[in-house]
Amino acid sequence: MSDATPTRIGQVAGAGDTRALFLKLFSGEVLTVYDAECVMKNHVRQRTISSGKSSQFPTFAGTVAEYHTPGAEITGNVIKHDEKVITIDDLLIAHTFVPRIDELMSHYEVRAEYSKRLGQALAQTYDRNLLSMAVKAARDPSGLGAGAEGQDDAEVINVGTSPTVDQLVAGFYSAAQKFDEKNIPAEGRVAIVSPAVYWAMVTSDKLVNRDYVRANGDYASGKMWEVAGIKIIKSNNLAVDHTSDTVDYGTKYQVDASDTAAVLLHGDALGTVKLMELATEAEWDIRRQGTLMVAKQAVGHGILRPEGIIEIRKHA
Repeated sequence: MSDATPTRIGQVAGAGDTRALFLKLFSGEVLTVYDAECVMKNHVRQRTISSGKSSQFPTFAGTVAEYHTPGAEITGNVIKHDEKVITIDDLLIAHTFVPRIDELMSHYEVRAEYSKRLGQALAQTYDRNLLSMAVKAARDPSGLGAGAEGQDDAEVINVGTSPTVDQLVAGFYSAAQKFDEKNIPAEGRVAIVSPAVYWAMVTSDKLVNRDYVRANGDYASGKMWEVAGIKIIKSNNLAVDHTSDTVDYGTKYQVDASDTAAVLLHGDALGTVKLMELATEAEWDIRRQGTLMVAKQAVGHGILRPEGIIEIRKHA
C-alpha cells in the first residue's frame, strides 16, 4: 500500500514548515485564487449516456429539387447517411489529501474551498480540450476537420504573423461570409478569443465607440459584444501551446495553438458525451489520518459539424 501525498495546510506555497501558516488567533480573511471562467459548456452539443464507451451522431446529406415531366415516373433521390462517433476519454480526476492534524490547527475552513478548486481544475480541462480539438480540426480539413457526407470542412483564415486590429476584424467578416456561404445559421455563432486579442479589439473605433455607450459596448468599461454578428467571448484556454500539456488523453487534444487569434464556432460544431457528470467526494482514511478529496468526470469530446469551425490564425 503506497503512502498518500498530503496537502499540508500549514505550509507556505507547499514547502517548508508544515505549521507556518497556523495562527494562535484568526486574524484575517482567506485569500483564494480567482475563479477562471469556463466558457465552452453552453456552446457545444451535449449528450449524456448511462453506459457504454461512445455515442453515435447520425448525419444526413442534402438532396435536390427538380421539375417533373408529366407522365415521368418518380423513383426517389438517394439521401446519403453518415455518422460521427464521440468516444468517452478515461476518467479525469483532480485530488488532494488533507491531514486531520492540520485541519484541527487551522484557523479557517478549507474543505469547501478545496472542493471548489478541484472541480474548477476539471472545468478548465473541459474548456481547453474542446478549444484544442477545434483548432486541430481547422488545421486538418482532410482528416479531423473533414465534413461527413453532405457537409463542408473546417478551415483556417490566416491574418499574418503580427496582424493589426483592422486585419483581425477583416478576418471576422471573412469568416462570417464563409459561414453564410455554408448555410451555417446566424443564431448560435460565437468567437472565442484570447484576452490579448479581446483587449486589442476593444480599442477599435469600428467596434466600440470611445465617447458613448451603444449596443455593441463602450470603450470606458471595456465591453464588446459582437463582431460581424458573432458573439465575442474571451478565454485564457485558447492561445496556448498544448503539445507539452500533461493533462491530455493520449495526443487527442495536443496542438500548438499559441498563434491562434480566434476560434469561430457554431453550437453544432463540437459535441460532448458525458458518462459521468462532474462530481466531488471526500473520504476519511483512518490508516493515514486524513481526508482524501477527489473531483472526477468522465466525458469525451469530438467534431460533429466541422463546417461550423473557422480558426483565425496569426500565420503568414
